[in-house]
Amino acid sequence: MSDSYAQISKKIKDRTVKVSVVGLGYVGLPMALSFANKGISVSGFDLSRKRISRLKRGISYIKDVTGRQIAEAVKKGAFSPTSSKKSLRDADVIIICVPTPLRKIKDPDISYILDASRTLSGQLRSGQLIVVESTTFPGTTRDVILPELKKSGLELDRDFFLAFSPERIDPGNEKYGFENIPKVLGGVTGKSTRLGKKLYSMVVEKVVGVSCAEVAEVSKLLENTFRIVNIALIYEFAMLCDKLDIDVWEVIEAAKTKPFGFMPFYPGPGIGGHCIPADPMYLSWKARKVGFRTDMVDLAARLNRMFPGYVANRAAGLIKRRGKKIKGSSVLMLGVAFKRDVNDLRESPALEIIEKLEKKGVKVDYFDPYIPYLDIHDIKKKPVKLSASAVSRYDMVLLATDHSNVDYRLVAENADMIFDTRNVFERNGITGNNIVKL
Repeated sequence: MSDSYAQISKKIKDRTVKVSVVGLGYVGLPMALSFANKGISVSGFDLSRKRISRLKRGISYIKDVTGRQIAEAVKKGAFSPTSSKKSLRDADVIIICVPTPLRKIKDPDISYILDASRTLSGQLRSGQLIVVESTTFPGTTRDVILPELKKSGLELDRDFFLAFSPERIDPGNEKYGFENIPKVLGGVTGKSTRLGKKLYSMVVEKVVGVSCAEVAEVSKLLENTFRIVNIALIYEFAMLCDKLDIDVWEVIEAAKTKPFGFMPFYPGPGIGGHCIPADPMYLSWKARKVGFRTDMVDLAARLNRMFPGYVANRAAGLIKRRGKKIKGSSVLMLGVAFKRDVNDLRESPALEIIEKLEKKGVKVDYFDPYIPYLDIHDIKKKPVKLSASAVSRYDMVLLATDHSNVDYRLVAENADMIFDTRNVFERNGITGNNIVKL
């Protein structure tokens, strides 16, 4: 057993291990604070000086983390936000949590992972464990990251160790967080797996080791491919039920009374966030590289991508059916974040719906308690104040995001027409002839 392995193992056991989290977004920041709260010394590395400045002042930019949590961790010296590359060399464990978006052609963009790997290669020293959490295609850890780290002149399993552990953070989820969501981990080598399990076991309730990094990489893609396929199926059911004049929400409630063999999924205005729109495309891209077609995944992705357009067209049709002209009509978009009770706009279907309605000549305003302004793509808007008089001015209120801190009864009592894509009004016991469900 190498001296490096024994050295890291002892530091983990003694809880003297120093951890560096690279990328302080919605995954990296909560994780860094979880380690810090367990008494582990953590440095948070991010190239954004604005982020680092805010963190040092105890200011949060993520809803799931409070400014007080940050300030306390920084004051105790348990958490040190920094843009200094030297912090990487000082760490015993480096956890990579950088973004992995899609290019416009829907191919994987691993440039952030590559940049992080090259930066790390220049700082790598003997006696370090590197764990990648950024979602990516199978083979990235072994075939892309490892060669970059080897450029340091150090040797895997003798000097450093490398593993992959997919992030499972669910923004806005008050029940499940970093510490109580089981952690899957696969090393490039057996030693890397064992070290990774020891590391996360300091913080996470259950760590599941798998045979290799590739299994861990694909497990994340399976999780979200399962979701994208089932979401696409329920979107198709929603469109069919509209044609059949059947309430799709009632159909789902009836089906889910079966105690086995069925899991309910619910329609909405479209998929959003990073994981569901992007992750299955990483799998599809890799499949094509090895000569395999993921027909079901690709079909589901296409259907999901078109659904915001379907919602916009149906909204326009509902306005027209009320005897009003589409061009010049007005819509209040209720909620623009990609999911309930978060301030995250990544891939939000509401943005595409706004764009498509405005192309039809519809004037669109929005209200969202978590989004103080919109300045994204070609959309530049400030929110309206939600009041009875404001709601009554619009031809339609289109509910896209079902935030829990909205006065839905006020909306129902004052709106001319409501197009509810989340069934939130019925869930709150509010009915009316002015409410149309998806």
